[in-house]
Amino acid sequence: MSRTLDPAPPAPPRPSTPTTAVYRRRRIVAVGALALILGLLIGGGVYTSSALGAPVPAAAPTIDDPTPVVAEAQAVVQPGFGTWAVGAVGFDGLMAAGGEDTPMPMASIAKVITALVVLEEHPIPEGEGGPDIAYTEADIDIYWDMVAQNGSVAPVVAGSTLSLKESLEAMMLPSGNNYSISLANWAFGSVDAYVERATAWLDEHGLGETRVVDTSGLSLDDVSTAADLVRLGQLALENPTLAEIVATQSVAIPELGTLENSNRLLGTHGVDGIKTGTTDDAANLLFSADLAVGATSVTLVGVVLGGDTHPIVREAVAGLIDSIAPGFHEVVALEAGRPLAAYATPWGDTAEAETAEGATVVVWSDTPVDVAVEADAVRLVGDGEEVGTATVTAGSQVIEVPLVLDGTLEDPGAWWRLSNPGALDEGVVADAPVGD
Repeated sequence: MSRTLDPAPPAPPRPSTPTTAVYRRRRIVAVGALALILGLLIGGGVYTSSALGAPVPAAAPTIDDPTPVVAEAQAVVQPGFGTWAVGAVGFDGLMAAGGEDTPMPMASIAKVITALVVLEEHPIPEGEGGPDIAYTEADIDIYWDMVAQNGSVAPVVAGSTLSLKESLEAMMLPSGNNYSISLANWAFGSVDAYVERATAWLDEHGLGETRVVDTSGLSLDDVSTAADLVRLGQLALENPTLAEIVATQSVAIPELGTLENSNRLLGTHGVDGIKTGTTDDAANLLFSADLAVGATSVTLVGVVLGGDTHPIVREAVAGLIDSIAPGFHEVVALEAGRPLAAYATPWGDTAEAETAEGATVVVWSDTPVDVAVEADAVRLVGDGEEVGTATVTAGSQVIEVPLVLDGTLEDPGAWWRLSNPGALDEGVVADAPVGD
């Protein structure tokens, strides 16, 4: 019997030998992966160092510019005659005027110039009477000469001695023409020498439309404009001695008796000066008046020239003052702590720039009150640091108020820096809304 043998099982496949191309590909992948790892390690370190040390972008402010405040124009009761003007100490220009550039005889208002020029030559320390002046028969002759010319006079006694302040009171209060001449002779040696100095003084103070030919204003050639006289009145109030004298209703001088101020409006409507003036044809008044405005006060300086009589001029001046006074008003331009700019950073910090203090101004009529805000673009800023300025402008008044930060803009930290590489390249970030 024969046997049939089973076929032998197939041999396992023989592993193939890798080709050169396969080895090359594997080497490239391995080297590439290694290079990538090394690049991440090396490059990442450089980026990390750069990101952590780079400045953050500046935050730009969103600015809130307040709307200008403008009141209604104030109506003024005008004299209806002559020329006139009204200004105020500390305010540019004139509140109101009519014919203010027309030269007019100023009469005894010229004595204000005499007083200021003499006081410039011989200033009187505050609280003192100044040098003594001896009066002689020559001064008696001056007195009678003024009487003959129908000029106003004040009594004088030969052999008496008065202080300079007392002599000025005798010139200003009863408008003594004789004392204006005696003072000029004492201070400058002669009336002509005084006129020369007074002319130079007028030029020095920008009173180019004012002319003096004597000490008293008796001549019709002593002329000025209402605009110039407002400035003259302001100069008078700047001199403490003269300001005190023109506000005095009466004074008792032993050698002379009681001298009354010729300004009958003194003490009414806030009037505290300055000088009357009378020609053969007209009455004038250079006046000052203090007005209460809110927590402060305003000093008006004005003049009315060319009235028929002093009562008519006084009525016109009272009307001017009473109608101008309500036109002054106090405006709270900024409150302390008011936010005027806001900041926001990409990493979530917010802060506001607010006023460090308030600002209040007194304005006339429809003078606008404007606030201009300037705030800096900032990066890392602490609470309370100054970041800008708010400038309040009202006519010639300018007040600057610092803006300080309410809040803090801090460094965002490493995680935000590493995860926001693009933001570090920006110069200024977007605006933010201003809070209430």
